[in-house]
Amino acid sequence: MQALLGLARAIDALNERVGRLAMWLVLITTLISAANALVRYGLGESSNAWLEIQWYLFGALFLLAAGYTLKHNGHVRIDLLYGRWSARGRAWVDLLGGVFFLLPFCGLIIWNAWPMFMVSWTGNEMSPDAGGLLRWPVKLLIPVGFSLLALQGVAEIIKRIGVLTGALGLENEQPMEEV
Repeated sequence: MQALLGLARAIDALNERVGRLAMWLVLITTLISAANALVRYGLGESSNAWLEIQWYLFGALFLLAAGYTLKHNGHVRIDLLYGRWSARGRAWVDLLGGVFFLLPFCGLIIWNAWPMFMVSWTGNEMSPDAGGLLRWPVKLLIPVGFSLLALQGVAEIIKRIGVLTGALGLENEQPMEEV
């Protein structure tokens, strides 16, 4: 179990680093958006590339930070029953949800997104808009982001098994972020 907990710590560290880097995309996207608006309304100039880079970065932020958000227990959930259950009950729900819903969903997205990325990359797909950007980088973000989310799902499953087997202590109120 200790080897698996070590793997969970490594996945946690990876998603922590990627998530902290993704946070900077908020600032970069905001600066690009503000500059684009100033140039467009102040100088009457516009570029599709600047508009596209904004939504590329916005998509990158959400896709790359999904694993980080799961690590910090920040995803939206309906807490009607979950919040009232014991730590063991919540661990069971998280374990079963991860195994039967999160990992299969991530696998399905990755399975379907990879060929879409490959077609875009091998065909050097460009935006149909004048002055638009390459499309493959943003399409690559989909399997990468869901791979990070799936990895974090594996880490969370390992931690929940650790709680259920007694390898990790029961935590009543705190999300299980640290192993």
